[in-house]
Amino acid sequence: MSDIGLPLVVVAVIVVLVLVLVVALYNRFVRLRNRVDNAWAQIEVQLQRRFDLIPNLVETVRGYAAHEKSTLENVMAARSAASKATSVNEKTVAQNQITQALRQLFAVAEAYPDLKANTNFLDLQVQLRDSEDRISHMRQSYNDTVMSYNNSIQTFPGVLFAGAFGFGPRTSFDAVGEADSAPKVHF
Repeated sequence: MSDIGLPLVVVAVIVVLVLVLVVALYNRFVRLRNRVDNAWAQIEVQLQRRFDLIPNLVETVRGYAAHEKSTLENVMAARSAASKATSVNEKTVAQNQITQALRQLFAVAEAYPDLKANTNFLDLQVQLRDSEDRISHMRQSYNDTVMSYNNSIQTFPGVLFAGAFGFGPRTSFDAVGEADSAPKVHF
């Protein structure tokens, strides 16, 4: 080999290695971003399940506690706000409002023994508790996935390329205050 041939081979090998690294990083970012999107979709499935239970729950309570109009309106207003939320932050706030409104609704239900014994109400309560448990589990899974994605784009060598490829950090789905757990109702 000539004096100029060896350096060209070394440079070519280095360029190929850098290209392989860049392609591998890009593919990793795409896989992690897709996992985040999938985890969010799973949360939305559970939020929709809870969302669909609310009108039935409100109607059941309305039959027993008609004079608790403001509490029932608060639940439906929170549901309406949740349906209009678009970003993760807006949905987090809206879902926390639903949780608080449902807590108020169940607190009102405590004053109505006939309601607490109603099989429709009890069934809806169980379904809602199951939904809250699923939401909690999916929220944890989503947040873990977001953390992996964010770590990938914010650590070396990913930090060198993530911005150039258009990959930015994602927001976790954080419950605020008391909304960290499912409503606790004792009948």
